[in-house]
Amino acid sequence: MPVWPGFELRVALRFLREGRMQTVLIIVGVAAGVAVIAYISALISGLQSSTLTKTLGAQAHLTLQAPDDRVTPAAAPVPGATVLTETQPRAQRLRSVANWQALVPLLEKLPNVAGVSPMVSGAGLALRGEAVQSIALMGVDLDRYDRVVGLRSKVVSGTARLAPGEAIVGRELAQDLGVRVGDRLTVQTGTSSESLRVTALVDLGVKDLNRRTVIVPLRAAQNLLALPGGATELDLTLHDVWAAQRLAAALRTQFPVKAESWQENNAQLVSALNAQSVSTAIIRGVVLAVVVLGIASVLVVTVVQKRREIGILRAMGATRGQVMRLFLVQGAVVGAVGSVLGLLLAVALIGVFTGFVRGSDGLPLFHIHLPLDTALRVALLATVCGVLAAIAPARRAAQLDPAQAIRL
Repeated sequence: MPVWPGFELRVALRFLREGRMQTVLIIVGVAAGVAVIAYISALISGLQSSTLTKTLGAQAHLTLQAPDDRVTPAAAPVPGATVLTETQPRAQRLRSVANWQALVPLLEKLPNVAGVSPMVSGAGLALRGEAVQSIALMGVDLDRYDRVVGLRSKVVSGTARLAPGEAIVGRELAQDLGVRVGDRLTVQTGTSSESLRVTALVDLGVKDLNRRTVIVPLRAAQNLLALPGGATELDLTLHDVWAAQRLAAALRTQFPVKAESWQENNAQLVSALNAQSVSTAIIRGVVLAVVVLGIASVLVVTVVQKRREIGILRAMGATRGQVMRLFLVQGAVVGAVGSVLGLLLAVALIGVFTGFVRGSDGLPLFHIHLPLDTALRVALLATVCGVLAAIAPARRAAQLDPAQAIRL
């Protein structure tokens, strides 16, 4: 008999051609399963990416602050009285991160860190004529801060610029105060005040932030908040956002700072994303199980239908291993062809979603695409599942007695 794989491949393809209807149905089933897996994977990936982009668009991936002030009460002077030993929190004051100027270059050298921006932040009031609004005052180095949150891309009016005496204001706050680009407003804190000219209006993606954000030069905020030369926090952006929590834990042990990751500040969002990932994995598993059962059931029927042919092949010298391999080849061929068709169907579904599903602004809800590595993994997984599904029918075919099979 011819050696592997020529003989097994030719016989496997002939069996598939002879059972055209069964072959077409199972290939369609595999294609549908692969399309569902690929489309759901791309959809959930796009949704999560869009959610993270919107959530992290106006905040750092990792924030370093000075440790909290804590006070430990002294021992009770009265004999027999209860002594309080645990530390008690107290009202926090603005404190600078210790040695932040020396810390910035060390953080920038870390492999996963894409940008570091010092900031001075505190509360204040914005005044324009008779209008008064409470604000969150942020003093930054514009170039550094832009690398962290992409501030320049959020400008809706004017040009982002922070020379001395200038400020960038949230869009809703500008409406509340009645100011436009080029107008002046007064920023007042508990210690001092300063008149600033508005250079740009920004949309940070959250109305509450837009209604209270005033961004000024770092030195101006230091003067307004009575923190000369200080920085209340260091904002970090990372190449891999999911590494933020690990890096925060490492920095807490390495430096005397309070490190908070975006995962800690958005615990409910992380839980929702994890739930989505688990649900997607369950869906993929169920679909793959259906594909495997479908392939296995068709091949079992093929074994029953081809008993005489299998017996003749055995009588002509085909080994049990060759008979087994030809059914494994059928499973692989069905899985591979179904995978190609399924990926094409998934791409078509993605095109339909992108073209027809749009938000109120007429733009797509979010961008989704099927990465090549994901497509290859799905196709390989479906092909492997096709081979695994063929194992039981292949073993059954290989165990047939040639004489009995021919007589049936």
